Amino acid sequence: MFSMIGAAIVFILDIWAIVSILGSGASTGGKILWILLILILPVLGFIIWLVAGPKSGKQIA
Repeated sequence: MFSMIGAAIVFILDIWAIVSILGSGASTGGKILWILLILILPVLGFIIWLVAGPKSGKQIA
């Protein structure tokens, strides 16, 4: 049961990351590479994206 909950959390976080990548100002090639990284390595890819991924166009004042 706990593994299903963990898998669901990873899935939701990965979907959130992919939506954020698509809304970012990165180039098309960069977006594709980030999405592939997240799809191939769901947990590690998400962590790498969280630290070094393209940022959204929104700026916090």
